[in-house]
Amino acid sequence: MPVPSALVVGVVEPGTQLVEEPGHGGQVLLDTGEVGERRRVGHLVVDLELGHDGAGELGLPGGHEQRPGCLQAVARPPHHHRDVGRLQPPAQDLRVEPRPLAELHERFAAASVTLHRQASLRRVRRYDGPVTTASRPAAARFFVETLGCPKNVVDSDKIVGTLLADGLVPADGPGDADLVVVNTCAFIEAAREESIETILALASARKPGAALVATGCLAERSGGELAEALPELDAVVGFAGESSIAAAVGMSVGDMVSTRVRFRSAPTGVRDLLELPRAAPDAPWAYVKIAEGCDRACAFCAIPSFRGKQRSRRPEAIEAEVRALVEQGVAEIVLVAQDLAWYGRDADEPDSLVPLLRRLDGLAPHGLSRVRLLYLYPSEVHDPLVSTMLELSTVVPYFDLSLQHAAGPLLRAMKRWGDGDRFLKIIERIRADEPGAAFRSSFIVGFPGETERHHDELLGFLGAAGLDWAGFFSFSREDGTAAESLPGAPEPALVTERLRELAEVQEPLTTAARAALLDETIEVLVDGFEDGEAVGRTYREAPEIDGVVRLGTDGWARPGAIVRAVVTGWEGPDLEATPLGAAGAGSDAISTAGVGTG
Repeated sequence: MPVPSALVVGVVEPGTQLVEEPGHGGQVLLDTGEVGERRRVGHLVVDLELGHDGAGELGLPGGHEQRPGCLQAVARPPHHHRDVGRLQPPAQDLRVEPRPLAELHERFAAASVTLHRQASLRRVRRYDGPVTTASRPAAARFFVETLGCPKNVVDSDKIVGTLLADGLVPADGPGDADLVVVNTCAFIEAAREESIETILALASARKPGAALVATGCLAERSGGELAEALPELDAVVGFAGESSIAAAVGMSVGDMVSTRVRFRSAPTGVRDLLELPRAAPDAPWAYVKIAEGCDRACAFCAIPSFRGKQRSRRPEAIEAEVRALVEQGVAEIVLVAQDLAWYGRDADEPDSLVPLLRRLDGLAPHGLSRVRLLYLYPSEVHDPLVSTMLELSTVVPYFDLSLQHAAGPLLRAMKRWGDGDRFLKIIERIRADEPGAAFRSSFIVGFPGETERHHDELLGFLGAAGLDWAGFFSFSREDGTAAESLPGAPEPALVTERLRELAEVQEPLTTAARAALLDETIEVLVDGFEDGEAVGRTYREAPEIDGVVRLGTDGWARPGAIVRAVVTGWEGPDLEATPLGAAGAGSDAISTAGVGTG
């Protein structure tokens, strides 16, 4: 079978013997030994590790067709964890560690993907769980896999809403779905590599005849190249236009897909996601996107090129979405945008975030307990925003500051505001008003022109700031950005060494912040259960990003309950706590009634 010109396939680290067996359509058979497959999308080359199901002889299909016993691609995403202070890919727009693929059925074990532990307790999404289709036996089934940041999670929730509206129903997993959707990330090269690996893993895991669609940032940014390089895809769908994902692969209400529908053209669009209804919540917290796009021109960031200029939602639309979520049991709302504090500027309404927070605070009597803000550009962190955040009972004192570095000259090269001294003044002023405020940020290492002096400034800033949480990631050259061709980037080995030094400074600071809570009484929003243990968060921990609080195995706590507990210890970024009155689940232990079931 001929290989498409845009697709480069090669054998990486071959085994000791390599033979071609006649009559198998060009299938290459190998004995034991690690092999890999190389895919090229534009200038990006991804080497995939390939595994086998234990058979003595492995097969690498020359084309898309699968045969029983053939070798299947096993995508191995970069190792992700939430050990704060160590190398972390999350940054301003890669903040959530990629959501692991759902557990695959045993019969798809040969095509399974390597699972990595989620940043915190993974929500068991309702559209991933068991469903009953007796009332609509012919309905097509879908599965959505989300990679990237919280804003992508919101997009996926709304994509799910459109699929449900189009008459599809959730599948138990990718192997049971007629339509598999991958919501991709494209912020940095590692994210693009993981998106491609996930697409290929799901291509192997899907059942025969199922359609595979790529959407999200990588589809928007490199849709044509993606469609050309990955023939496994049936459609590449961007976020502009009027058609739905289901329509892009020829599905309609009641369809069961029996044949593959091939779309090898330019990316198709879905409906504008900002104002679409979303699927029912599956956890006691939810992200809410209040704006799309970004007006800034940071030298390292390509997001404005494919997400566009900022478009703020109307406050009444945001309130309506939040109200609906609260009515369905959500206790914590996490507001997200590319540049949250810039909300309203595109509509000539600066400082619009303050009245929006007051508007949402009015939902407290209806069950809203917390409002959390993510992605605050540091120049906008001042009054009246800060004073309002500290005044309102629902808004938590959690400051997610988008700093990126501490050396002023390097930040100027990044086309960003601030320096370490300015950032420290912001933090110190907030702590003066609220000593218990929590702070998080992320930092770029190895930006072109970064010197030892710049690096030392960042090390010194970390020690002085005492951030609760911090993530570090290496600079990635992005097409079309101002930094794409800048000279003077440090050598990779030096970047690795600087990342290690930053981790060595930050990790003890995070540990000290957790240790300082020993014997303190805290309020924990129960998110769910992990290995039979109730797991939740205080205001200090953002969902899916920071550590968690483990409450033990007593089964009385329910997701959505706010439990008072005493901190008894810590392990890494996680706290261990004992609920007050846990034995009887008395009123002194639960300050807010929970929702749902354990």
